[in-house]
Amino acid sequence: MNQSPWQPISPEKPARPVREPLSRDRIVDAAMELLLEQGYEAVSMRKVAQALNTGPASLYAHVANKKELDQLLVDRAAAGIIKIHEPDPERWQEQLKETMRSMLQMMRAYPGVARAAIGQVPLGERALESTENMLAILKAGKLPDQAAAWAVDLIPLYVTAIAFEESVQGGAAWSDEDLVRYIGELRQFFEGLPAAKFPVTIALASALTSGAQGDERFEFGIQVIVAGLASLAEN
Repeated sequence: MNQSPWQPISPEKPARPVREPLSRDRIVDAAMELLLEQGYEAVSMRKVAQALNTGPASLYAHVANKKELDQLLVDRAAAGIIKIHEPDPERWQEQLKETMRSMLQMMRAYPGVARAAIGQVPLGERALESTENMLAILKAGKLPDQAAAWAVDLIPLYVTAIAFEESVQGGAAWSDEDLVRYIGELRQFFEGLPAAKFPVTIALASALTSGAQGDERFEFGIQVIVAGLASLAEN
């Protein structure tokens, strides 16, 4: 039997979507999205890989491990937020305070970054630039080398601790009314302690529970740190 010269044309198969190549930036993008939506504990190499529709092994060609991913998250958050100052010997104390305020602003803008930063030596490019700038400001204030070196460790520790505490409290989703009630209850607790054993705590109960809202306590901390450093300046 002769075959018909006409052959049916099969329908064209839809083209597969071109997958965007995996890169370090895409990995950090996905990790940052997880961090903001679900918190730091949700950020793992496995979950980041799932978000990118790939396997965890694929990530290790671009990011060595979770510790490096944490560094990259901190560096990404710092970009464009932490201020860089031209060191001014006349204004070095205020410049240092402004740097600390911008660090806290960065960590507030990216809840969870404080947890990623805890226990890390900042080695990302943007973090190193911030450290370099703080060192230059401290040297403009005539601080000894060792004091300047230790100060750039102390300062991020303080700011990170404040931001981490705020993120933990924020996770409780307290309203202003809840916070006021909690502070009142805490004050009453201090005032109700045995007077013979805790006389000073009772006397300062109101002061101990003040400044819980706003930045009063943070500003007190940076004032203490900067004043302490200024006392070490070489004449």
